[in-house]
Amino acid sequence: MEITLNGYYTLILATLVLLLGRFLVKRIKFLEDFNIPEPVAGGLVAAIVVYILNIVWGYSFNFHQGLQTATMLMFFASIGLSADFSRLKAGGSPLMIFTIVVSVFIILQDVVGVAMASVLGLDPLLGLVTGSIALTGGHGTAGAWGITLEEQYGVVGATTLGIAVATYGLVAGGVIGGPVARHLIKKLGLKPAAANPNPSEVERLAGEQSLYSTKHNEEEVHGNKEMFEKPDNIRLITASSTIESLALFAAALAFADIMTLLAQDTWFELPTFVWALAGGVILRNTLTMVFNFDMFDRAIDVIGNASLSLFLAMALLSLKLWQLTDLAGPVLIILLVQTLLMIGYAYFITFKVMGKDYDAAVLSAGHCGFGMGATPTAIANMQAVTDRYLPSHKAFLIVPMVGAFFVDIVNATILQIFTKLPFM
Repeated sequence: MEITLNGYYTLILATLVLLLGRFLVKRIKFLEDFNIPEPVAGGLVAAIVVYILNIVWGYSFNFHQGLQTATMLMFFASIGLSADFSRLKAGGSPLMIFTIVVSVFIILQDVVGVAMASVLGLDPLLGLVTGSIALTGGHGTAGAWGITLEEQYGVVGATTLGIAVATYGLVAGGVIGGPVARHLIKKLGLKPAAANPNPSEVERLAGEQSLYSTKHNEEEVHGNKEMFEKPDNIRLITASSTIESLALFAAALAFADIMTLLAQDTWFELPTFVWALAGGVILRNTLTMVFNFDMFDRAIDVIGNASLSLFLAMALLSLKLWQLTDLAGPVLIILLVQTLLMIGYAYFITFKVMGKDYDAAVLSAGHCGFGMGATPTAIANMQAVTDRYLPSHKAFLIVPMVGAFFVDIVNATILQIFTKLPFM
């Protein structure tokens, strides 16, 4: 029996999934420790229930796609509207260098994913799903690209696989980040702060960190952590700021719709959500740099986080878990290789390029976090290291900015190039 739910019931179910997820994350320590998002925790339970209903009684469900698409586009627009390029000045050259390091890794991640998928007899496009789509991109990018791959390229199970891979990445990124950083710090001869026998060395390193703790940088650090890493924090927003922010979202989505139509069947054809992200970037930086417009970042953040949660809840409700049966073995092999690649790259490349010092070790832990999972995982990795050793204002300035929005812009560009290659 096929049951079709309209937008109202789809929204009601999505909200119930989010409430279930919040309950599970608060009650199950594993979910909290590894920063599993509430929509993922509740959505996977809902997907299992839907799967059982289908297997046992033959029920299948169709959910309102328009609402899911709208929330997806609003999430990507929020990334663009948050991408203030003037913040590059706050991070300086280390921010630029780290962005390049991350960009090179995204390319390697996709090359490995595509190559491994081809060797194992899978569609090369599924290699992108087990590459930067789900790992560097996280659940939001996995859901968006999964829909695109299924509808435009006919890749069966792309969304389901993407969500599963992104969940694996969250756990793996949280597991490997700390050990990588601790091993690197041991090479530097540092010991935990509470037991460091050389106080003068601790003072010297702490003094170096203070170079990054100016008032402006502190505001950037704490601002980014609050905006992007703590979606449950209270935001001081007003009705007028919300309305103005919604107008910006509407403009970004209108731009995406127009550009999707104009670019159709041309060499610069892009998925609509990429245009939404690009529209947000253009709108944000034009208004702030040319017209000196004061953006309401807090309102943009609230709307973006809410949109992402609803999108993930609806995407997970629509999962068809039975599509993963034949992919389980090959995908596990690819993910193990990707995990080893992340460890090796963070240890030998990220650490050395970023200066081979304590900050570089903390940045390596952060890179493991969002290279495999998401920016909150990166922050958790770095906090685990800095709580044990020394502060790293440089790392907490750079990682939130790169992981929260710059990496999504780079990832979308690289993925678009990969999908246009002749062997894909």
